[in-house]
Amino acid sequence: MIFLVCCHHISLEHLSVSGKHKFLGYIRCKEAMPQLCDLAINVNGQQTFFINQKVLSAYSEKLKKIVRREKRKSHIKNSIIEIDDFPGGPDGFELVSRFCYNHGEIKITVSNVALLHFCAVFLGMTENVSTSNLLKQTETFLDGMIYWSWQDTVSCLKSCELFLTNADSSGLVEKLIFSLLGKIAYNTDIATLAASSSSSSSSPETASRFRFSSPSKTTPESTKPRSSSKQWWFDDLIILPPMIIERVIKNMGAYGTDNDSLILTKSLLHFLKMAVLQCKRGAKRAALYSRSAYAGLADTAVHGVISMSCSFSCRGLFSVLRIVSGFGLSKDCRAKLEMLIGGMLDQATLDDLLVSGHDRGVFDVNLVLRLMRIFVHSDLLSSQKLKKVGTLIDKYLCEISPDQNLKTSKVLGVAESLPDSARDSFDGVYKAIDIYLESHPTLPFEERSRLCRCLNYEKMSLEACKDLAKNPRIPPDIAVQALKLQHSKISKGEYSACVKDVKGPSMINSSGMVLYNGDGESLSPENVQDTRMNMQWRVMELEKACREMKRRMPKLVGHDVNVMRGTTPHYSRSPLPKLC
Repeated sequence: MIFLVCCHHISLEHLSVSGKHKFLGYIRCKEAMPQLCDLAINVNGQQTFFINQKVLSAYSEKLKKIVRREKRKSHIKNSIIEIDDFPGGPDGFELVSRFCYNHGEIKITVSNVALLHFCAVFLGMTENVSTSNLLKQTETFLDGMIYWSWQDTVSCLKSCELFLTNADSSGLVEKLIFSLLGKIAYNTDIATLAASSSSSSSSPETASRFRFSSPSKTTPESTKPRSSSKQWWFDDLIILPPMIIERVIKNMGAYGTDNDSLILTKSLLHFLKMAVLQCKRGAKRAALYSRSAYAGLADTAVHGVISMSCSFSCRGLFSVLRIVSGFGLSKDCRAKLEMLIGGMLDQATLDDLLVSGHDRGVFDVNLVLRLMRIFVHSDLLSSQKLKKVGTLIDKYLCEISPDQNLKTSKVLGVAESLPDSARDSFDGVYKAIDIYLESHPTLPFEERSRLCRCLNYEKMSLEACKDLAKNPRIPPDIAVQALKLQHSKISKGEYSACVKDVKGPSMINSSGMVLYNGDGESLSPENVQDTRMNMQWRVMELEKACREMKRRMPKLVGHDVNVMRGTTPHYSRSPLPKLC
């Protein structure tokens, strides 16, 4: 029978009535059997164990020294001794206590051998204290790890997750990793793994470094995994923490800039993607590590992508960016990845550009601005690619415009990131501005005018200008400028323009209505209603003129041919419709 009692380290005042009775019952048990419970040890500030000092000291010289030192400090016979940084916390101490109370015997498995080993190292449970002590038993069990199955090795490594600091100091993690690499090398075609790189730099040296990490013993056939996939080994390692995965890759000689394996790169991206999903789901395991713990793995994956960029499409690169962007990626890796994406931006789709924002905005507009700068300054830029991206950017502007946190400067930055030659029509830009103004009704008058500066009115259709003139959200002076340029476009045909300089005299129609007077920029908000009525009338006049032009266009073409032949048709003397 094992007389091991433990309780949470709390005061009697915080106990419930039933809890007090249990605690007081234990006190009576302790008073009745002082030889069984003469020592109280608090482990990592989590639980207090009441044990027999002689039983545990018989196997641990360090515990005996701790007890003596603490009792000399406190001068109190029954004081509680505190032990911090104990491997595995209360669970680890309970396992050790059971070993001691069971006369040095405990069932060791692949799931608990690591914890028992670290506890034995921490407490100094060596052969100098007692024969066949815990440290010796765990070392004997670990010596046979070369004959463990693949799953047993992975499970043992997984059990080290909560006490990696102790695992590093004892060297156990390194032994387990070497065992893993031996099994990988035995069951994987190293030449295939090395040849998976698209670069010729994947030399036998990589494979030799991989083999060097494996033990010299022959791996038994029974330890082979059942999966035949090239990535079988990494699919199983997904359960391991990032620090151990990092160690595995370093021992393979493929960490950081040394990564030139396509299989390893895709496996790493899959591992990081699963970590992102776990963080979103609020998994307990994901909460143990900050995203910066994955930074080295993210850099390694990006280096692999860069070295084998021809194996990734534009959409694939955007997917990589989405995965690694939240893992503390280095500036150099991010810049190189964005350089690849920016160079093939003409292959992107609207969904690709809609990357979630990390600040207040819904979308990462700064990313698109950086990609646009890279694209515009690329060496292989053609007119066709430029116009394709122009259409894409107009769609992107319409998509992000409803964002309440989107600033006017960002809209202008995206709209003006391309030259005018990238757009045959600015109707798409106007549509985005209209959506933005509708979504931001409190935008000041000056900001609305500033926003419209990215419009090229000469490249706007008549329908868009009509809508602009009637749009109450557009400042009236902007509408006047758009109508004036539309009027100039029509006047460049066979009609003579009667509109003079914008700062000249007033434009008056046949009925004497004043259409515009003075400088468009001098219009005040008080005159907006009257001015807009005049502009709407002007739109009607322009529509009428355009219909007349379309009707007479065949005759005008015939007129030009007759002039070239030296003849003049009789209908050429008929007057053309006047615009004003």
